[in-house]
Amino acid sequence: MNDPAKHYLEQLAEEIGDHPDKQEILADYQMHIEDLLEDSNIPRDKEYEELVLRLGEPKDLARVWKKTTSITPRKTQWLFVFCNIFIFVMGIALTVLYNIFEWDWIEQLWTALTDMPTIIILLYVMFWGLLGYEIGKEFGNHGLSLLRKTFWLSIVPNLLLMYLVVFKLIPHEWFEPLLSAPFIVVCIVFTILLYPITWLGYRWGRRDSV
Repeated sequence: MNDPAKHYLEQLAEEIGDHPDKQEILADYQMHIEDLLEDSNIPRDKEYEELVLRLGEPKDLARVWKKTTSITPRKTQWLFVFCNIFIFVMGIALTVLYNIFEWDWIEQLWTALTDMPTIIILLYVMFWGLLGYEIGKEFGNHGLSLLRKTFWLSIVPNLLLMYLVVFKLIPHEWFEPLLSAPFIVVCIVFTILLYPITWLGYRWGRRDSV
């Protein structure tokens, strides 16, 4: 391999740093560069500029590869699982504080939230749509299996809370402001629709990833 190509790969190696797949990445680019230079009649003094034009700056390529390292299926999966758990923990904490302590700011916050259940449901549906969209955008066609695993792991707190409330295993009167028949029906319907909504978000994200 000539000097411009070696210089390009050396820069790429330096920019990539300690990427776990560094050697495989460099080998792939070396092969690609050799094929490119072999099939093209590029003047020697223009080879480096042509490589940058065809492949991009080494620092830009390294940035892309580093991004793929920071975003992994497992990290994405647990990010959304923990986000959903966090939402439930905050809701449980607010419920406990409201029913045990007579703090004015808690009462005001509780009243505000119980007065807009429809908005809360819509925001929560958007969360599930975002889950599907991000998986589709980051992992494309390979993300469907991840979507299913993440969905079923994330839905566990929802099903557990519904079970506890329906069978009155937690203080039923704590949720009295929300436990109207229409609201319960809406919650059941939207729980059933969560996977289709997440799947539609995935399809949208997959389309944007192309």
